[in-house]
Amino acid sequence: MKNKISNTETIMRWTLAKIQLPTSSFQFLTALAIALITQNFASAQSLESYINEAQTNSPEIQAFNLRYNIAEEKVNEANWLPNTEFSAGYFVSEPETRVGAQRARVGFKQMLPWFGTITARENYASSMADAEFVEITIAKRKLALSVAEMYYKLYEIRSKQAVLEENIQLLETYERLALTSVEVGKASAVDVLRLQIRQNELVQEKKVLAQQELGIQAGFNKLLNRKYDIAVETVSDLPLPESEMAFSFDGLSLNPELLKYDKLYESVTQSELLNQRDASPMIGFGVDYIPVSGRTDMMPIDNGKDILMPMVSVSIPIFNNRYKSITKQNELRQREIESQKSQRLNVLESAFAKANSQRNQARIKFDTQTQNLKQAKDAEEILIKNYETGTINFNDVLDIQELQLKFQMNQIQSVQEFYVQQSLINYLTKN
Repeated sequence: MKNKISNTETIMRWTLAKIQLPTSSFQFLTALAIALITQNFASAQSLESYINEAQTNSPEIQAFNLRYNIAEEKVNEANWLPNTEFSAGYFVSEPETRVGAQRARVGFKQMLPWFGTITARENYASSMADAEFVEITIAKRKLALSVAEMYYKLYEIRSKQAVLEENIQLLETYERLALTSVEVGKASAVDVLRLQIRQNELVQEKKVLAQQELGIQAGFNKLLNRKYDIAVETVSDLPLPESEMAFSFDGLSLNPELLKYDKLYESVTQSELLNQRDASPMIGFGVDYIPVSGRTDMMPIDNGKDILMPMVSVSIPIFNNRYKSITKQNELRQREIESQKSQRLNVLESAFAKANSQRNQARIKFDTQTQNLKQAKDAEEILIKNYETGTINFNDVLDIQELQLKFQMNQIQSVQEFYVQQSLINYLTKN
């Protein structure tokens, strides 16, 4: 944060001036602090890398990938024919014919679907696979949003901890000033106790935040499917952009949650095409073979000649109420999908409008807190100048310190809220 170390810098400059620390030493300390902050920022792992790791390791994403692989395999499954029928029989009482007695009968038959039926099956299976692929995209985007929200929550907690630590150090410095004032009769012991009580409150708040950090970090690591206690690095400074990217409701049309309904609608269309093919006749081809025993009492032409009989059959769905019902169901299903898509679009538009509004509110709050913090800083400098004349009021010191801490905390929270809402907007509108 821009004003994150303002309190500490002010009291450092005042204290160093009082003890007449050389200017070069102060510059060295300032440069060292800036170097440490820069090093922390550079070493922090980026949010994008965490998102990539989460999407790679997520069991949920892996499960969706397996479902998609199964759906893809169903395309191969669609290329099938009805079972080939084999039959065999033995004549217990052999029928006599002119050329001899028939002993047995062996045959096979293969039914074939109407032209284009297999292709229709494959197209339907492929459309279902496309719908499953969109589910993978949705799951990845939702996971990325969850990772971003917890990342920014960690940033908020750690930034607040840093601000609390700076304010604790600031109060310790004020406490030393108060003790000095008590010795010369310019302050009472009550002022010292108030400063100490305030320090205790800040220490308590910092410890509470430390426990919250452990919980958020554990949850963050579980999103990445790794051990809960692995350290998570975040940036130490997260400035707001100069201006926001312009977004419109038009970007929602490319959201996978809406594209899913388009894919489902297409799958129903393919299902109806398949239903029409299934309602067509089926053609069958087969052969029967009958061995014949030759006659011994006479020798007719073709005596004992076996019989080979090719056959053609047609299966016609005369009673086709089933297919008519499926057609009606598909029509209703398409209307249902259209209604679901319209409802989901309303939900997404509402979420987008709310996120955009809250993001803008966060920037307004940030700017206001920045202005308030500057004014509180000016008040602090006035109090410090008063101390030089021996008229410092430690009640006023505590009031200003509490105000500065409040403004700093609100500023950090505004930054966190801004980026969380920005992540939600990206989820809703990005391709």
